[in-house]
Amino acid sequence: MLLVTAAQLPYIRSLAAPLAPVPLPSSADRARDRIDTLGAEIERLVADGAVDAELALLSPLFERFDPAEVAAALLALRRQTSDVSQPAVTPAPTWTRVFVNVGKKDRVAAKDLVGALIREVGLEKNHIGRIDVRDTFTLLEVAPAVAEKVVRGFTGVTIKGRRAQARLDRQL
Repeated sequence: MLLVTAAQLPYIRSLAAPLAPVPLPSSADRARDRIDTLGAEIERLVADGAVDAELALLSPLFERFDPAEVAAALLALRRQTSDVSQPAVTPAPTWTRVFVNVGKKDRVAAKDLVGALIREVGLEKNHIGRIDVRDTFTLLEVAPAVAEKVVRGFTGVTIKGRRAQARLDRQL
């Protein structure tokens, strides 16, 4: 098999071997392959005898329904759960920004602020988001549930010799 660009096609045609296009598998072919794989997996499980617990669970259903219908329902259930189990996009956690009046000119680094948040305010690490230390101030992202606690607990704390003042940043 050879993959070529349109510009390379004249050179490839000049070679002695004739070119034959290879058809790509259709969606029906891929579905048939999945069905064959599932069938082989079922055959292997039944042949190994690794379905005793499942048979005990299903025997009351076999008394009420045809076993083929029960099997079809189980395959339909498997298809539904595989459709649902596709990776879902988890929403990004929402954060509340807090303005603090200390920054790089005060020789403050993000690690100093994290230490103060944990020691002085009593936050857990998972409540602390992004910390953006600027020249004269810092923007902290914290969990909304602890934002007021951060403002109250951070105000008046001395960081690198400077008393910090904190307030909620309303410009989101």
